[in-house]
Amino acid sequence: MATAVEQPVTLPVDGGAIEGNLLIPTSAAGIVVFAHGSGSSRHSPRNRFVAESLHSRNLGTFLIDLLTREEERIDDRTRHLRFDIDLLAGRLRDTADWLAAHPQTRDYPIGYFGASTGAAAALVAAAQGAQQVAAIVSRGGRPDLAGPAIERVSTPTLLIVGGADQAVIEFNRQAYARLRVEKRIEIVPGATHLFEEPGALEQVARLAGDWFAGHMVRTAG
Repeated sequence: MATAVEQPVTLPVDGGAIEGNLLIPTSAAGIVVFAHGSGSSRHSPRNRFVAESLHSRNLGTFLIDLLTREEERIDDRTRHLRFDIDLLAGRLRDTADWLAAHPQTRDYPIGYFGASTGAAAALVAAAQGAQQVAAIVSRGGRPDLAGPAIERVSTPTLLIVGGADQAVIEFNRQAYARLRVEKRIEIVPGATHLFEEPGALEQVARLAGDWFAGHMVRTAG
C-alpha cells in the first residue's frame, strides 16, 4: 500500500456537525464508512485496528462519529441516542452523500462497516439511501434493530459474531433469516462481544477485508 495521510473531515448536519477521519490509499478500490454505536467513537482501538487492516487491502476508510459533540455529551448521560437507529442511519446517508459529491471521493464505491447499533444503522441507511452501497459488514452488531428495513436491503451483507456472544448470535440469526440479498454469517469461535480474545479481531479484519475486496470494484476515475 502506498503511503496515505489521514485527513480530518467535518460534515455539517442538522443540529451541528459530525467529525471523521478519512484515509484513501493510492489506487484504492473503495471507501469503507465505519458506523459504530453503543458509546464507541472513531478513536476506538478496535475500529482503528480493522481500518488499518483494510488499508493493507488497498481499501480507504472513513471513521466518523455519527453524533455531534453536543449529542455525545447528552448520550453520555442518557445513553439513548446510540439506540436512535433512524438518527444514526440519517447521518450515514449524509456521509454517503458527501462522499458521492466530493471531488476526491465521488468515484469510489462505498461500503459500511457497522458495530453494535451501528450495524442496524448501516442496514437502514443502505435500504433508504440514494447512494448505492456496495457491501456491508456487521461486527458484533444488532442487525435485528433495523426493523422492516432489513427486508429492503439490496446490498451484500456479512454478519460476524463472537462464538461466546450467545444473545447476539441469536439476534444475528434472526436478522440473517430476513435478509433477501447475498449474505453470510460467520461465527468467530470463542470470541466474546468485543472480540478481545487473542486472534479474534484479526479474524474479523480478515473476514471483513475479504468481503469488501470481493464486492467493491472501482470502475470510474
